[in-house]
Amino acid sequence: MLSLLRIENFALIDKLELEFYRGLNVLTGETGAGKSIILDAIDAVLGGKVSSRVIRTGTNRAMVEGTFTINSSLAAWLTEQEIDLVDEDYVVISREITTTSNNVRSRSRVNGVLVNRQLMNLLRERLVEITAQGQSVQVGQSAQVREWLDVYGGDSIIQQRQAVAVAFSDYQKVHSALEKRRTSERERLQKLDLLTYQAKELAEANLTEASEMEKLLQEQERLNHVVELQQMSYNIYQALYQNDDGEAPTATDLLGDSETTLNEMVEYDSELQYLLDLVRDAQAAIAEVSREINNYGANLEADPQRLDEVQERIRELKLICRKYGPSLADAIAHYENIQSELNELNDDESSIENLEKQENQTLEKVTKVCAQLTQLRQKAGANLQSRLLKQLKPMAMDKVKFEVEIVPTSPSVNGADKITFLFSPNPGEPLQPLTEIASGGEMSRFLLALKACLRQTDTAETMVFDEIDVGVSGRVAQAIAEKLHQLSQQQQVLCVTHQPLVAAMADRHFRVEKQVVNQSKGKKETNGNGEQRTVVRVKTLDNINKRRDELAQLAGGKSAQDAVAFAESLLAQAASHRQINGNSNGDSGSKKKK
Repeated sequence: MLSLLRIENFALIDKLELEFYRGLNVLTGETGAGKSIILDAIDAVLGGKVSSRVIRTGTNRAMVEGTFTINSSLAAWLTEQEIDLVDEDYVVISREITTTSNNVRSRSRVNGVLVNRQLMNLLRERLVEITAQGQSVQVGQSAQVREWLDVYGGDSIIQQRQAVAVAFSDYQKVHSALEKRRTSERERLQKLDLLTYQAKELAEANLTEASEMEKLLQEQERLNHVVELQQMSYNIYQALYQNDDGEAPTATDLLGDSETTLNEMVEYDSELQYLLDLVRDAQAAIAEVSREINNYGANLEADPQRLDEVQERIRELKLICRKYGPSLADAIAHYENIQSELNELNDDESSIENLEKQENQTLEKVTKVCAQLTQLRQKAGANLQSRLLKQLKPMAMDKVKFEVEIVPTSPSVNGADKITFLFSPNPGEPLQPLTEIASGGEMSRFLLALKACLRQTDTAETMVFDEIDVGVSGRVAQAIAEKLHQLSQQQQVLCVTHQPLVAAMADRHFRVEKQVVNQSKGKKETNGNGEQRTVVRVKTLDNINKRRDELAQLAGGKSAQDAVAFAESLLAQAASHRQINGNSNGDSGSKKKK
């Protein structure tokens, strides 16, 4: 419930503080006095759209702050949002709006914590609902009508709608994947053809190991230099083991001589034994090298055919490396990747079929849950029709016909229903869309009756009505007043009205008026040069005489004796109605002093 509203530099309001109460709070005043500005401020503090025009001329900052009483459920929700409770009974919401050049910025806080628009929208739903005659636009919007009906239907519809949302999301995912798959079929086939060619070429290349190129290059060098290798092998063998010309000693001969000398030396000094052993080992090693090099040279043969094969293979591998390399290891890795991609692309040949099956399955699920949702909506619609007609009957609309029309439409996240409120104000006239046939007064009464029907499911503790009684008078105005009073027994109601019948029913009555002030006389701000400024002021009519005079003025001017008498009768009638119907609303505990 809204208990305190503070406004600074908002439109024509320089500074204003209002305390609201439980029950029916009514704001009256001349046309253009600024009543709607106060409702705009309430809308703004709860995250409504604002522009630079809401900032008072001559300033660059506006501020609106609302203090709301809260229940345990809302307190728990705020805690879930990581917003500390400064006071367990109240929450303070503020919004600062600033302008620089052509830019407008605003920041919202809850108990001093900066919050985003999404959270403000969620909090707004729990605090205040604003209804105006201008909502006739919403009545014509199928989405809004659907939302009203679903809220009226309660948890069963909300839960079923969640099931629809899940099923439709699954369907969309499969449908999107299928469409993407279909549109990419040409690309898939082109890629499949290219990769198949590459895989064939790489497979025919028979790539076995990354070092094959190095080995082939070595073999090519050996085959190209067989004669040289044979000659060098023979030279090494001659130098190490056997010299055919006998002119120069071999390494074996020299080591043999060294061994003989060391043998003699060891006889005199045994410590030289290890050197003798080393020489003998060297003799054995040279003998082994000589045998191996001799065999190597003996086995070398020129093989032109093998050389051609090696060179051809090298050319083939170099071409592969240029196309898929740069190295042979890269080409082999590329071949492995191609095989993997080909497996995926070949699997895709059946994916369209599988996706089509999945699409049909998910669509069947969507159709099923949508049909269940439609049944629940039809039941709720029939119930709403009956209840709303009962609400309209006391407001001189006992002959009207009303129907919640539900027609099938394409499935969506919200179901497969297009919902329209149909209305016939006169007997014998066909039902037509409400927005096309209802007059302003009829629309006002319809909206009030609708809110009365939604009252049990409405989570907001404060309902705001902006001139909901425009276009009605007499008995109808009285019926609207009584309906507003009825609503105020369970929820706080704020109402802007020009109807004395409605104002008389108020538990708390505020008069809104414009005043002209002048800075040069020490009163408030001006536009900076001493010129007069217009400001909005609100007075609480806290005694019977002030209320009587205001009602008389609404009825036709307080100077007229009959208007005063009419106002007194309205107050007496309202008091009698409250007494008969019970009025538990009072001032105690309804506001918070700061």
